[in-house]
Amino acid sequence: MSDLSDLYQEVVVEHARSPRNAGVLEGEGVLRADGDNPLCGDRITVMLEIDAEERIREIRFTGDGCAISTASASLMTEAVTGLGVADALALFARFREVMTTDADPGATSADVLNTAARDATVVDGADVGHAGVESADPDSVPPLGMLEALVGVRAYPMRVKCATLAWHTLRAALPDEPAAVAPTTRTVPVSGRAADSVPVVSTE
Repeated sequence: MSDLSDLYQEVVVEHARSPRNAGVLEGEGVLRADGDNPLCGDRITVMLEIDAEERIREIRFTGDGCAISTASASLMTEAVTGLGVADALALFARFREVMTTDADPGATSADVLNTAARDATVVDGADVGHAGVESADPDSVPPLGMLEALVGVRAYPMRVKCATLAWHTLRAALPDEPAAVAPTTRTVPVSGRAADSVPVVSTE
């Protein structure tokens, strides 16, 4: 195993053991979605706040999942904090393509936005639509960075859904964004207020 592979394995293990941004985020403006991977039993709730400039100001997650699911959620929250909604969607598009194909993790920003534009209208063969990703700034979309620690998971197709669950759930939570994987809706009490409708994403 190479030194880089060793480092990436250590990153995944460390984030699984001590996940960043784990916990509940409460408040009147909190957006929330629940995700479920029935194949592995992973369940996750993503909560986030968007500021006046349409940037992800704060993000938290809770749930029960395998090491890969937990590490991916932890790495995701670090990667998207401070990003604009369109840039976060573009990063999701890059990560999803790298995890589900043999795409180069070091793709250029132009490649990322082309992928995002495509995924904005068609995901897993379904027309889901999206109005905001076109506004992503090519110069502001970050590289995968430490998210590359998860690329080795694509060698195990059954575990890819564990790695992408948090991202699909984030996408469902974003404003005016249809869930990436045909969601159902259930009523869940949030922050002690009247029950809200929360999208539930299934990767099944």
